[in-house]
Amino acid sequence: MATDGRRLHCLVTGASGYIGGRLVPELLQEGHSVRCLARSPGKLRDHPWASHAETVRGDVTDPESLASAMRGIDVAYYLVHALGSGSRFEDTDRAAARTFAEQARAAGVRRIVYLGGLTPRDVPEESLSPHLRSRAEVGEIFLDSPVPATVLRAAVVIGSGSASFEMLRYLTERLPVMVTPSWVHTRTQPIGVRDVLRYLVGSATMPDDVDRAFDIGGPDVLTYRDMMLRYAAVAGLPRRFIVPVPVLTPRLSSHWVGLVTPVPASLARPLTESLRHEVVCREHDIARYVPDTPGRPLPFDEALTLALRRVREAQVSTRWSSASVPGAPSDPLPTDPDWAGGSLYEDERQRPVEASRAALWRVVEGIGGDNGWYSSPLAWAVRGWLDRFAGGVGLRRGRRDTERLRVGDSLDFWRVEEIEPGRLLRLRAEMRLPGLAWLEMYAETDERGRTRYRQRALFHPRGLLGHAYWWSVAPFHSVVFGGMARNIARAASEGTGGRRSTSRIRPARRRRSLREQRPEPAPPHQE
Repeated sequence: MATDGRRLHCLVTGASGYIGGRLVPELLQEGHSVRCLARSPGKLRDHPWASHAETVRGDVTDPESLASAMRGIDVAYYLVHALGSGSRFEDTDRAAARTFAEQARAAGVRRIVYLGGLTPRDVPEESLSPHLRSRAEVGEIFLDSPVPATVLRAAVVIGSGSASFEMLRYLTERLPVMVTPSWVHTRTQPIGVRDVLRYLVGSATMPDDVDRAFDIGGPDVLTYRDMMLRYAAVAGLPRRFIVPVPVLTPRLSSHWVGLVTPVPASLARPLTESLRHEVVCREHDIARYVPDTPGRPLPFDEALTLALRRVREAQVSTRWSSASVPGAPSDPLPTDPDWAGGSLYEDERQRPVEASRAALWRVVEGIGGDNGWYSSPLAWAVRGWLDRFAGGVGLRRGRRDTERLRVGDSLDFWRVEEIEPGRLLRLRAEMRLPGLAWLEMYAETDERGRTRYRQRALFHPRGLLGHAYWWSVAPFHSVVFGGMARNIARAASEGTGGRRSTSRIRPARRRRSLREQRPEPAPPHQE
């Protein structure tokens, strides 16, 4: 129950994202009721907390859906932003925040809670990156509204699956010697995700007369170079050698980060731009309302240790890729292949499987990430590199969980659109394409009671370029899709695929370092 005995009705926007997906269970644990606002409510259905929270369809830019979602709400959490949605994302952020504030006032909401970015002191607004400038403006909009607001401002968030942690992790693990931009010497104040969630939950019960921003950070002030060296020490890596140079601009840095890490350049750029200026907390007034306890906020090394343990144990509840990639197609698969939308190309394949449906399903649900795609490694690698070259996500997002999938999960350059356990896995492409694409995998029983694997690749072209794309890649389908069907059926029959398998037919992949392999189970913990 809430610490002051009040059971509050909370609205959480961005529940499919990294922070929102972790905040919901924390609020529920405190005894509050939670309503989630989502453009695609189905993406939340497989979360462990889904049956305990209400989910409504809506969008922060739509006043009507917001008005409905805010009825009876005490505290409204705003955890969304339009970053990457186009060159006018600041306009979108501004309009959405104003709409949210207006509807909160009309609905009688008692408090708005917003998580923004920590801004540097004594730096003119026009000198800030568009990302930081927009975050700051959204916070000001909420503080200027009649509804009391709590605006939390954080710099680098350290937690398993966070974009900042993934960027730090992969840069440090993959590059023993680094030629880095000058921003590696900029000081920042990282904070563990556990403390971010603690402050977000505590903000719900702040007194009604509190209407202000709070800087939140951990106890350590570090440069990015310090963070990489300390990550290497915590992870048991040899000492890293870091050579800064002044020639890497934020744009060049983002492409460098996108090349080495799973974080695409479109997301890496605002992260690196935010590191140009020193961002250190100017106060710690949040402790008046959310008191610190011994060991809290977490020191940087401890936050790293907990995050690494989560990764090694495959217990990452949300990732930076939990939210849809900006600009990625979100249209659901048409239920009628001949729907009024034009051509729908299809490649369908079936294979008998000398194993149970359960064995086949283990292979299907374990596809992607380190397990690969049971097809030509070269073809998939080339497609992934082409996608990254075009500004897409490529193959490096991997999987959130090594064993299980849920609706909304990112899976390399796909996203799980539908999953019927034991029967169907439908993936929607988030790679750069001149059209919309899906991949369906079925574990079925034929008319004679035998297990059958069925696979469908579907493509809805966009214009002449889309048609040309399909026919240009069609000759390779027998290698890519045909090989996939054969190898999945074979892996299931031999019992060599799926979860923690060591199948010969999986595509070659990089050898995981000792730091990434799963150790013996550790005692229960909280990140």
